[in-house]
Amino acid sequence: MIKELKDSQIKRIMDIWLETNITAHSFIDKDYWVKNYDVVKNQYIPISQTFICEEDEQIKGFISVIDNSFIGALFVSEEYQRQGIGKKLIDYCKSLYSSLELCAYVENIAAVNFYEHCGFRVLGKQINDDSGFVECRMKWTK
Repeated sequence: MIKELKDSQIKRIMDIWLETNITAHSFIDKDYWVKNYDVVKNQYIPISQTFICEEDEQIKGFISVIDNSFIGALFVSEEYQRQGIGKKLIDYCKSLYSSLELCAYVENIAAVNFYEHCGFRVLGKQINDDSGFVECRMKWTK
């Protein structure tokens, strides 16, 4: 079931965020993610509309949308990946918003392919100001 994030669930989604980022982005030093943990938790999550996928009282993944259009985060706990949870979260947001944008690291081929499969198209490539790595800017429109 997909529902809005409660404050009491922030620690769990941040654990998913950290674990999954470290695994999915092995080309970026682990310390980068550790150093950005508090920024994401205290600055980005509060300004985002965040939805969780929860089954049997277990949060399996989440998506955060900033300014009703930018997906700042989409993460599924490693043990629940490849079960359609990410697609459910994307489809849920597609039902709420008329267009969505995001950035995915070029080296994270699985993520870029996933978003393309979900109907996003690459608008261009750019350097991420924080990490210095190249990312694809992608967009989906109803």
